Amino acid sequence: MNESTTLLANDREPTSRHDQFSQAVLIVSTLVGSWLGMQAVHEFGHVLGAWSTGGDVERVVLHPLTISRTDVSPNPDPLLVVWMGPLIGVLLPVLVWTIAAWRKWHSAFVLRFFAGFCLVANGLYIAVGSFWSIGDCGVMLRHGTALWHLWLFGVITVPAGFALWNLQGKYFGLGPDARPVSLRIAWGTFAVAALLLVMGLCVGGS
Repeated sequence: MNESTTLLANDREPTSRHDQFSQAVLIVSTLVGSWLGMQAVHEFGHVLGAWSTGGDVERVVLHPLTISRTDVSPNPDPLLVVWMGPLIGVLLPVLVWTIAAWRKWHSAFVLRFFAGFCLVANGLYIAVGSFWSIGDCGVMLRHGTALWHLWLFGVITVPAGFALWNLQGKYFGLGPDARPVSLRIAWGTFAVAALLLVMGLCVGGS
């Protein structure tokens, strides 16, 4: 019995090391990719807002070492353009995750984490930033948005983001119910994060 147990433990050992490597790649890539992807989708919303109102997009900055931004001039409707950033920034990731979950993609849990990340990041940015008129918040307030609208946005999005994160650790190999991490999904997530990093280095300037 002891010999059999030892053999089984030895058989599992390579799989355990393999899982730990896959887990590390997946977690780091998901965090990095979520941050870079969140900024890209947020700025994409500003770009859509500018295009839909006849504005001229001068520059989109996505460099990973700076705060992302979109410069629009002329900007016929700055209020719509500024709100399109966080609105598209939360709605598009949720839509993509919903489609992935509906289609039962194996990687849907990564998109669920990303959607939650975008909800939390955008919600905190708008709600907390309202106290100091940071970035988009200053533009919103200057052009007639009530302060409580910014707080309401945060109250809706931040809890929704945490709800999407709830009980998802097992898919990343965490917790007592941890599931094996797919190396294919881990490296796929790494490839997306690397692509976003290269895009950030290439798009726009400071």
